[in-house]
Amino acid sequence: MTRTAGRDTRSPWDQQEIAGLTLAYGRRIELAGVLNLRDLGGYPASGGGFVRGRTLLRSDALHKLDAGGRAVLSELGLRTVVDLRTDFEAETAPSQLDGMPVRLAHISILSGDLQSLPLELEAIYRYMIDECGDAIAAAIRVLCAVDALPALVHCSAGKDRTGIVIALLLAVLGVPDEVIAADYALSATYLDPDTTPAIGQLQASTGLSDDLTRTLLTSPPALILDTLAWVREASGSVDGYLVEHGLSPEERTQLRSALII
Repeated sequence: MTRTAGRDTRSPWDQQEIAGLTLAYGRRIELAGVLNLRDLGGYPASGGGFVRGRTLLRSDALHKLDAGGRAVLSELGLRTVVDLRTDFEAETAPSQLDGMPVRLAHISILSGDLQSLPLELEAIYRYMIDECGDAIAAAIRVLCAVDALPALVHCSAGKDRTGIVIALLLAVLGVPDEVIAADYALSATYLDPDTTPAIGQLQASTGLSDDLTRTLLTSPPALILDTLAWVREASGSVDGYLVEHGLSPEERTQLRSALII
């Protein structure tokens, strides 16, 4: 078996099967004002199981969610929303969850503001893995509570901070790396640079060109595979990384029990 950058390159899933998995189960949920809302149900997990459907969602910002969208999320029984944005982002574009009986957990993955970040996705992701592990584990811990699910995890674009948290969470569930990467890659299909808040903020504050900011909305599968490899190189395993940053074995067991069928 060959390995590249600490990653097992052999997979029992061929590309056609993976493509079918990412597009199945009515995965994208189309709501007005939300671009990148997806269900993570149906992915293969540990022990021959699958991720429970309509139980874990990922999304971009919810500041344009309307009454119809809130009704759809309420019908899904949504209990928890984990907002990974900075304080500035959350204050500038507050989530429109009024009247919904949900717990809102605001856990900023990044300290400071978006202007201080490097402008290459690989550098941003490496920074988050190296420097933001406690916040990543804290976000996953929220989902481990007995009454946390169904839950939705989001940031501004629903791609980078959300992508890392979801990738590590799916890895804990035993979802194959290649399937995690294929799910991550879906974000680029749905995001529009002209309507994505984080990109607009960067353009306004830094004068970046459209071409450069558009590259920040890509979601190349190799990047999330490398991210998983960095985690394993640093801590031996994804579980080990999360334990180092405060997630207990009992919490991981609870998460698996709630999300794998």
